Amino acid sequence: MPFLRGPARGSSVVDGLPYETLVRLVDAAREVSLCTRALAKTGDTVLSEVLRDATPPLEAWHHHPPGDVYDSEYHAQFYFHAHPELELVGEEVGHFHTFMRPLGMPEGVAPAPLPDLRPDPDGNAALSHLVGISVNGMGRVTRLFTTNRWVTGETWYAAADVVRMLDGFQVDHARPSWPLNCWITALVSLYRDEIVELLQERDAVVGHWQAEHPGSYVYDDRALEVTSERMVDVEGRIQELERALRRRNRQQSPMADPA
Repeated sequence: MPFLRGPARGSSVVDGLPYETLVRLVDAAREVSLCTRALAKTGDTVLSEVLRDATPPLEAWHHHPPGDVYDSEYHAQFYFHAHPELELVGEEVGHFHTFMRPLGMPEGVAPAPLPDLRPDPDGNAALSHLVGISVNGMGRVTRLFTTNRWVTGETWYAAADVVRMLDGFQVDHARPSWPLNCWITALVSLYRDEIVELLQERDAVVGHWQAEHPGSYVYDDRALEVTSERMVDVEGRIQELERALRRRNRQQSPMADPA
């Protein structure tokens, strides 16, 4: 079974969002736009920021920055890397992988009880992958995706628990780049609903794969790598949300009294 795909959110769905949700999404969209615009003023992008200390050319599989980016207050983590050219999708030059570590997870979240679950001696090693974020050479996001467990070496959590982690993903320090950290934090918030769907699809695909391949252990099966994906247009999404908020504000504004 191939991973599932879905269309970007349509304007009719955006218009039907609760007002508070729409405002939250617009706030995230404006943060993404602000970071992108600030970087562009100096000819930079999120890609050039994460590769600031890299020695060209970009080497496949190397984590950038070395040692990853980890916020010790919120326990959010990410890194960027590239695959060999033949494995890249469309205009993609590489992608960010985002994670949450146990000390940042909500109360009650626990790893899925798989037969090969390993103990976590220090209580913060059993990290969960949230979503992958692909970018092109201009640093523009092209797709969001989820992966099988073996891809990142994560500890597996059920989709419902990973969804609970999303609101806690925050990278709130200056290294390696303040605008990069703000951008990736806001982007996860901007696409929260899509990420929820991707995680649900991930679990459905993994379950179906295991049923169709009873002789393999799905979480280590190299034949299943990407478990769900969405192609996205961030600029289009930002414009769509701004238009929807303007429409909603006009609808909620009291009409002027007739002269």
